Amino acid sequence: MRKPAIVLAAAACFLAGAPGAHAQGPQAAYPDKPIRVVVAYAAGQGTDIATRYIADLMARDLGQALVIDNRPGAGGNLGTEAAARAPGDGYTLIMGTNATHVLNQFLYSKMPFDAEKDFEPIGLVGTFPMVLAANAGAHFASANDLLKAVRHNPRSADVAMPSTTARLVVELLKERTGAALFGVPYKGSGNAMTDVLGGQLSVIVDTPTALRPHLASGKVKAIGVTSARPSGLVPGVRPIAEQGIDGFEVIAWNALYAPKGTPAAVIAALNASLNKALARPETRQKLFDLGFEPAGGTPAQLAEFARAERRKWGPLIQAAGIRAD
Repeated sequence: MRKPAIVLAAAACFLAGAPGAHAQGPQAAYPDKPIRVVVAYAAGQGTDIATRYIADLMARDLGQALVIDNRPGAGGNLGTEAAARAPGDGYTLIMGTNATHVLNQFLYSKMPFDAEKDFEPIGLVGTFPMVLAANAGAHFASANDLLKAVRHNPRSADVAMPSTTARLVVELLKERTGAALFGVPYKGSGNAMTDVLGGQLSVIVDTPTALRPHLASGKVKAIGVTSARPSGLVPGVRPIAEQGIDGFEVIAWNALYAPKGTPAAVIAALNASLNKALARPETRQKLFDLGFEPAGGTPAQLAEFARAERRKWGPLIQAAGIRAD
């Protein structure tokens, strides 16, 4: 199982020197009451399930309950705003995503919070790539085959896009290759997959979890993965970056944040607890089963990672004119 770029080796170094939940000073008693963890998506979705699992492990370590507060709406902005407006005392956290803490600021004309300035990073929890897949009857077996087909006939391989991240994959492919890919937006994986299985479209970009049963049944075939290196979530599938498009990478991710002003000792205690949970072999396997590659690392690493993501995706979203409102 490949570890993502922000690896647990770095996390281990931080753990060795990080204050625990019973650090000295004014936060010595932290936590002394339950901690609220905002999830800006509906209960039962992947982010919610993974958050509940991690929260349970951290609760055992910290000695206080971590209570999940689902606040779905506005692409994650509703719950994220609620977390941003909460006191920075360590008793409200949020499980952020690449949408809430990077993409949405470029997708929405008005934002009720600043993803960078209104939050303190705690740690990266997990990442996952997107998968480029085709109907089993399609005549191409790789991303290169797809691009060649589109260059020969621009409407020969229209792509189903059931999410904003899927659209980013298509836009980045267009930018890097000049191929005239035509993407068809959908509101979710179900309808998109129905059309791909029915032959209305021949290609789809979706998550490993959404595609897993269809890949297992042989009804669709994976022709490329958007991580920079091979992913254990889709074994045996070559990265698009290894198919002639150097540096191509699109990953989605989840990370734990606290409101701005949360004391450094509290952030350190939470980071240590998170990394302790992520270091457990059973945690890594559980997250892998849920469709995440476990991450970890320091708050500083998460902050820089998110800044790099903003530098990468802001110009592309603006150039492509992608809007969510």
